[in-house]
Amino acid sequence: MRLFEIVLSVANLLALLGLAIPRLRANRWVNLTGPFAGLMAIVQIVVEGWRWEMIPAYTLAGIFLVVWLIRSVVKAKLRLGRAGKIASTGAAILVMVISMVLPLILPVFKFPKPTGSYAIGELTYYWTDSSRPELFTLDPNDKRQLMAQVWYPAVDEPSAPRAPYIPDASNVTAAISKLLNMPPFLFDQLKYVTTNAVEGAPISSNQSSYPVLIYLTGVDGFSSVSTFQIQELVSQGYIVVGLDQPGIAPLIRFPNGQQIYGYSREQLQPQIDQSANPQSPAPILNGIPLPDGIVPYFAQDASFALDQLAIINGSDPNRILTGKMDFARVGTFGISLGGMDAAEFALTDPRVKACIIMDVNLPADVVNRGLRQPTMFLTRDLATFELEHATNGTFTGNSIQETIDTMHSVYERLPGDGYYVEIKGMFHVNFTDIPYWSPLMKSLGETGPINPQTGFNIVNAYSVAFFDKELRGGAPALLASLSSPYPEVIFQKNK
Repeated sequence: MRLFEIVLSVANLLALLGLAIPRLRANRWVNLTGPFAGLMAIVQIVVEGWRWEMIPAYTLAGIFLVVWLIRSVVKAKLRLGRAGKIASTGAAILVMVISMVLPLILPVFKFPKPTGSYAIGELTYYWTDSSRPELFTLDPNDKRQLMAQVWYPAVDEPSAPRAPYIPDASNVTAAISKLLNMPPFLFDQLKYVTTNAVEGAPISSNQSSYPVLIYLTGVDGFSSVSTFQIQELVSQGYIVVGLDQPGIAPLIRFPNGQQIYGYSREQLQPQIDQSANPQSPAPILNGIPLPDGIVPYFAQDASFALDQLAIINGSDPNRILTGKMDFARVGTFGISLGGMDAAEFALTDPRVKACIIMDVNLPADVVNRGLRQPTMFLTRDLATFELEHATNGTFTGNSIQETIDTMHSVYERLPGDGYYVEIKGMFHVNFTDIPYWSPLMKSLGETGPINPQTGFNIVNAYSVAFFDKELRGGAPALLASLSSPYPEVIFQKNK
């Protein structure tokens, strides 16, 4: 809960106690809790912004203010019989409990401060690839468009306002809810969540240039859905670029006024399966057959992004990133479908020097041809896969085996450094920020038994260690031994 939400809840509780316990009403200060609760409701709405989870708290504050006005201003007495008093008190207690529980289970959470020495800056770019058609609209003349969020090591500005977690959050979260067949307001609180980044902050001059990492997300994801991981990497001295890709992102509203809604997993699955296990005839997407599935198309977005970043590196219209990106040190990482796309990107673009693939089966051409770059696989053990299937029905026996087999196949044939990290207790969404969204995620079986923050810490530690070794020539102790400091980790490496 945010500060004034807490203050409002405390004021409501004191006002309720003052009404329910006659001896307390004689206390002048307790008698003032009614107007104080009303005042705090107004302050909370003005300062922090209203949200539907607080409606029970606002309702109580309004009732307590009205009761105070009747008793102290109008000087009238409220006459309730014994049954009326019991019923009204019971109802007030029930609403009080709801008013305190709702903001806790759907919180406006805060991201922990990353552990690295750099502050974080953020910029947004809009690009159009005129050489490729847009497959996720019905207009054959549409060209592929992308939104990119770029996070970079920045000069610390402690008093500057923090960037929003999700740009255009109200519309994006409504689209997420629609894709998941949930009420459109369910994730509305995310519009108030901010990150540790500052929009347009000056870039740090500690290094002349920084390695560049391209982040790719999965179905229904968005460019910042792994902020816990992105911002840790940036704080350690990396420039990270997250892509909002039409078809994947729940909703993208472009500066030219066009908006494209994302496809559901059910809509995309035939095209994803075609990339993993090609079949004939090929599936058709908006009238276009895709014999290689959709993964190569999404991977081309990442290559196009690198082209655009090179232009920005020559002359950034924001006058921040010019000359600051080191394209001799490019890496990529992705989760779920984004992991498939990252693997395809690494296979087809020689500029990629290191790759992290998280918890997904791999495209057929990646399995057949193998990867040449140093690669880390972040996933979980077979028992955790099976536990997730038993808990929420995802990852059937065939998909579990295919995920494990394809990752192992590529890992075992890597010519360079290879690392295979299994994290016990991690479910699929534990590799994203989603555990932060609500503590109910575990109760609903969406997240695994591992403590979410422990899982984040492990993912961050291995991600930083891997890129430090492969892009900076470091020798991190975490990768030197098969013995992991984390009891949840089973660590393998090929050298």
